[in-house]
Amino acid sequence: MATQEQVKAFINKIAPLARSEYSKGKKILPSICIAQACCESAYGTSSKMIAANAVFGIKVGSSKVHFGTAWKDKAYNTQTKECYDGKTYTNIVDMFRAYDSIADSVTDYYDMMCKASRYKAAIGETDYVKAITAIKNGGYATSPTYISTITSIIKTYGLTKYDTTGTIVEAGTIKKSVDEIAKEVIAGKWGTGIDRKNKLETAGYNYSEVQNRVNTLSKVSTVVASKTHKVLIGDTLSKIASKYGTTIDKIIANNKAKYPKIKANFIVIGWVLKV
Repeated sequence: MATQEQVKAFINKIAPLARSEYSKGKKILPSICIAQACCESAYGTSSKMIAANAVFGIKVGSSKVHFGTAWKDKAYNTQTKECYDGKTYTNIVDMFRAYDSIADSVTDYYDMMCKASRYKAAIGETDYVKAITAIKNGGYATSPTYISTITSIIKTYGLTKYDTTGTIVEAGTIKKSVDEIAKEVIAGKWGTGIDRKNKLETAGYNYSEVQNRVNTLSKVSTVVASKTHKVLIGDTLSKIASKYGTTIDKIIANNKAKYPKIKANFIVIGWVLKV
């Protein structure tokens, strides 16, 4: 059985991935996706599933239908239980989809839900009970208790908060804004590469959202840094103004206090002008 720490860490890993897919117009509630992943991977403690980067029990199927590009024909076999008569469980061995990453597993789940016609009643449904009922009735699972299991997970962990837009604030904690986290990333506090991605997602942040803000802030910093110009041999105020898309008068006004002798036809090599 998963510990509370494992449950929290797993939800924090899956939630931003589900919200990211949902934000792309794939309208299956994130709370449903997260709860199903929790149920089917035992909150990320199923070693065989995690080794295959699979957090859903999506079978390969005889047709090997590709709903998108996230699944690349990888598979693993394992024992599972099916309930065909609504009462009795039968042990079987079947082939399930494996992925290059957990993110691909979530993407493939959303692609399947949104492209397989049997789940169309769940698309855009904002009532999570109706949504998971539509998914169950579409043939996703055979367990007669599947609907109650998923809804119970959603209620227990308050997963409907992930169905909203904006920053999620956990109970008892103050979650930093995307701007604050982006500035910490720029300062090097969250590491680099995949290590940074894992840390951000484990902490419950949307990696793509944070990275986009990092890129924006980095560009702004570059622009701000470029708003000064060191006078070099051959420079004139006319050339400098043209280079930075400003005017001679503005450059003079910006620098008069520091360089009282500055004029339209007089600057000194080595001056650092505000442009």
